[in-house]
Amino acid sequence: MRPIISIVIAAIILLAVNSVFIVSEGQTAILLQFGRITEAGFKPGLHFKLPLVQQALRFDRRLQTLDAAAERYLTSEKKDVNVDFVVKWRISDSAKFYTAVAGDQERAQQRLAPIVKDGMRTAINSRTLKEVVSSARSDLTDSLVQTANKAAMNLGIDIVDVRIKRVDLPEESSVLRSVYERMRSERKQVADALRAEGNEAAERIRSDADRQVQVIKAEAYREAQTGRGEGDAEAARIYASSYGKDAEFYAFYRSLEAYREAFTPANGVLVLDPKSEFLHYLQDSK
Repeated sequence: MRPIISIVIAAIILLAVNSVFIVSEGQTAILLQFGRITEAGFKPGLHFKLPLVQQALRFDRRLQTLDAAAERYLTSEKKDVNVDFVVKWRISDSAKFYTAVAGDQERAQQRLAPIVKDGMRTAINSRTLKEVVSSARSDLTDSLVQTANKAAMNLGIDIVDVRIKRVDLPEESSVLRSVYERMRSERKQVADALRAEGNEAAERIRSDADRQVQVIKAEAYREAQTGRGEGDAEAARIYASSYGKDAEFYAFYRSLEAYREAFTPANGVLVLDPKSEFLHYLQDSK
């Protein structure tokens, strides 16, 4: 009798445990009965169900991230761009979510990716390259969120945000080559302008230095000529004074200087008349 009571109590406990389920914070749930949804959209808390007949499935209703691989798109100017974007989404309708993807988040992202990519392609095709990479990017993502949400309604998903992480030009793109050429041309113009300014400054410095050299030489020449004139005047004064004191000695001294200048060259030759006045002091010892 006692084993039967224990079995009954265990069965009652088992039925009681299977009659309740808990939905945690950040979750939502649906209730299935023989594979058919009987109730959905459960909020966090304790809930009841029919034991052994109904089954509760819980889903994470927090924000999920779809980090898609970069895709190539064409702008309205027919220019290629590689766009890398990320999508923030969450479950908005648990019943539709289960019906569409059987509650599989990975499958949901596989269904969501082409929807967002198609919307991205449409948005970029209607915009220029400048609009895609400029401040108009926020307008692009806002319109993309609205368009993608309409297409994802049957998935029970709400797309919260789409953010473009990076916009690149393909390596083989003619746009990239033209950008590089324009950058190179602009840098060359700046370099040429700086080089011209440097040459102009160098010429200005060089001409100023040449002017200063000419001024310094002129001043030095003037001072030298002044000193030479003063020296010549002083020498003339000394010569005149010496001549006034002893004319004969002065004549003798000047003759010695003339001899020294004439006989300095080692191989010099003088052809003179023996009676020349130049040889006066050499002939007449008196």
